[in-house]
Amino acid sequence: MNESAVVPVVRRIPAWAWDLVAGVLVIAAALLPSVGRGGDHGPEAIAFSPWTIAIAIAAALVLPFRRRWPIPVLGAAIALLVVGTLVVGSAFPFVLPVAIAAFGVANRLERRRSVPIVALAIALLIGIELLAGPPQGFDARLVPVPALVGFAAAAGDATRSRRAYIKAITERAERAERTKEAEARRRVAEERLRIARDLHDAVAHQIAVINLHSGVASRAIATDHEPDLPAARTSLTTISGAARAVLSEIGDLLSVLRGDPAVGSDVTPTAPQSGLGGLDELLAGFGASGLDTTVRVEGAPRDIPPAVDRVAYQVIREGLTNAHKHGAVPRAHLLLVYGDDEVDITITNPVGPEGGPGSPASTGLGLIGIRERVAAVRGTVRTDVAGSVHRLVAVLPLRREEHT
Repeated sequence: MNESAVVPVVRRIPAWAWDLVAGVLVIAAALLPSVGRGGDHGPEAIAFSPWTIAIAIAAALVLPFRRRWPIPVLGAAIALLVVGTLVVGSAFPFVLPVAIAAFGVANRLERRRSVPIVALAIALLIGIELLAGPPQGFDARLVPVPALVGFAAAAGDATRSRRAYIKAITERAERAERTKEAEARRRVAEERLRIARDLHDAVAHQIAVINLHSGVASRAIATDHEPDLPAARTSLTTISGAARAVLSEIGDLLSVLRGDPAVGSDVTPTAPQSGLGGLDELLAGFGASGLDTTVRVEGAPRDIPPAVDRVAYQVIREGLTNAHKHGAVPRAHLLLVYGDDEVDITITNPVGPEGGPGSPASTGLGLIGIRERVAAVRGTVRTDVAGSVHRLVAVLPLRREEHT
């Protein structure tokens, strides 16, 4: 049986059982025949004495208190050893209680406290042996008593160190588990926020187009004039296309969320994330929905980090969506500047007196999503209204270390 199997078994033994075993051993050690010093005539056998068993029983009754009061119990064991040595003439029958008490001191107290206490106890034992021994000098039989006490104290310190080590690794494992759970919750929250942003980006523009053209179609049909019917048909066609587009984008998001758990947790979107490479298609879609957008590009496209590329596309899409929804006229201007260290995006459009982008009527999840996405790549966003023109400006840094 290895150590890992023994430790749990030992821990299940109750304290009273250990105390019973210790008491039996103490009394048995006192009953064993021992050898005293006979002065100049050499060693002599010590006959059994009632004092021996009485002192042993007293030590056995004191030892159970070592867990609560380890130092007083050690002192009591040494005092009983002194009494026994003076009465019987030998310390050997009474050294086991001192060793057990020294084990308890080293097992219960920190090393910086237990070492001086045990060292003092060993010094006292040596002094007692010298005082009780022959006057001619040191006797080699003095060595086993302090050696046994020192060994017991070392075993107690090792037990305490192992217990502290197990406690430390257990706390570390629990802390790592809590950190893992917190990280999992954080990732879930971030993923929920990302899905909410993507869903808003996917739905907001197309719903705005549907809303706008449904109004156009309703007004055209309500006039009941033949010349207005082509406009109604065009609007209804645009509504149909926008509805198919939004359903397709929502389907892509749901397919990601419904990834088969049996395949694994590394589920990736079924469609690539859009970037500035899809800008022409985006502008064509806005043009088909009725937004007249002029574009000016300064500088040449550089090696843009993927995160910045996606954010730039999303900022343009959300900015033009707001311009389409809230602008006084369906017209907007996009200025895209590629610099050495950053990409600047400026979207301007006319606003009416009753509101537009930047007014309370339009400060919603769209602009909040823009700010969050731009902040994720260490960029900045500002919006303002000068006269009758609303302006959205986003600055996205291109330094790679900012987005790792």
